[in-house]
Amino acid sequence: MSIAENIAFGLKIKKKPKAYIDDKIRYALKLVNLDGFENRTVDSLSGGQQQRIAIARAIVNEPKVLLLDEPLGALDLKLRQDMQYELIRLKNELGITFIYVTHDQEEALTMSDTIVVMNQGYIQQMGSPEQIYNEPENAFVADFIGESNIIDGLMIHDELVEIAGAKFACVDKGFGNSKPVDVVIRPEDIDLVKPEDGTLQGTVTHLIFKGVHYEMEVTTPDGYEWLVHSTDMFPVGEKVGIHVEPFDIQIMNKPASEDEEAVGIDE
Repeated sequence: MSIAENIAFGLKIKKKPKAYIDDKIRYALKLVNLDGFENRTVDSLSGGQQQRIAIARAIVNEPKVLLLDEPLGALDLKLRQDMQYELIRLKNELGITFIYVTHDQEEALTMSDTIVVMNQGYIQQMGSPEQIYNEPENAFVADFIGESNIIDGLMIHDELVEIAGAKFACVDKGFGNSKPVDVVIRPEDIDLVKPEDGTLQGTVTHLIFKGVHYEMEVTTPDGYEWLVHSTDMFPVGEKVGIHVEPFDIQIMNKPASEDEEAVGIDE
């Protein structure tokens, strides 16, 4: 089957005229940057080109909504990133709604205007990528979208939470006094300082260079292993202090059970 026949399949089922079909094929191939590929076969294309043909086959039917269920899962990292930009361009040019299903959190943040995070069939949170990442509704969302330190805490009173025996100022209110809570802190929001300047003290136990930052694991006396991202390097074995600004600490109600955690906002 040629690429033209592949793209035209839905239009032929609808019994559209040949001239109409030919125009639509040329238009779709131009949109996906594969002009002149009409007579090639699908198996002669690269993985990325095959994905573009699949998109072309869908858009010739002028859908109001296009459902994409992990369309880039089989591609290698570089090609997947290239196709993400390609899909964003197509969405903007066509002006149609894409419903994009993915288990790749970075892909969700990259591709979306609105993200819906689900757990066991329940909506946990819906919002912009920035809202989902910076203001997660619960520990599941914080852990699923991006990397997080999720720690048991005790809300002493408004704007003050206890973590591993140390008191951290925060901005959250309304949780009550002496209430167990989940505390979420992103790795990039932790500042490593001199031990005497930190709210908590610990030891660097792992160090990985990631290119744009160092990823470190800092173990505190209570045994908790803090994940830290920093452009500053602290060698393994060095004693450090942990400092977190109040607005970088997210306080969340602790679910009573896994079932309660799964229910989310749609009940």
